[in-house]
Amino acid sequence: MARRSNRDRSEETRGKLLSAARALFVEKGYAETGTPEIVKSAEVTRGALYHHFTDKADLFRAVVVQEAHSVAEEIEEASIDQTDPIDALVTGAEAYFQAMRHPGRSRILLIDGPAVLGADALAAIDRETGGGTLYDGLAHAARRFGRDDLPLEELASLLSAAFDRAALAVSEGADPAVYAGAMRQMLLGLFR
Repeated sequence: MARRSNRDRSEETRGKLLSAARALFVEKGYAETGTPEIVKSAEVTRGALYHHFTDKADLFRAVVVQEAHSVAEEIEEASIDQTDPIDALVTGAEAYFQAMRHPGRSRILLIDGPAVLGADALAAIDRETGGGTLYDGLAHAARRFGRDDLPLEELASLLSAAFDRAALAVSEGADPAVYAGAMRQMLLGLFR
């Protein structure tokens, strides 16, 4: 049997910590989850936790980043072949709603994330993980439909908040198609 490298063992330990922490953050929330139960669930030592993460908030941030990357990948995969900017934005919205239906994701990204990390840190994570694609999509649509007068930064911010509100509703059972349809109507009204 081949020996595993220190790097492989380290990555495995980090993965166990992220997985255990995610499960507990989803089940109990950030505030009610303690580091002792995270290390117990991950079957690692406290020393291993603090080797990989500064503290519980740092571990939570890593979980948030992991979740945000997953969401961004799902949106990119769903909308990459769209040529019409409105279709691309709506397809991206549908993919976002679908991605946010993953159990616990809304709680991590939309409820505990802002409360624990703060809005600025969450915005930075969003920018790191593909959050600029909404702005890019709006800019493409504005060029395509001759709407250079639109305040794109502000629109991206407002739409992002609307997507998050819709994602919360969808995660609680609302029909994502209704919200995607509403987004389509709003975008059509804005650009055409």
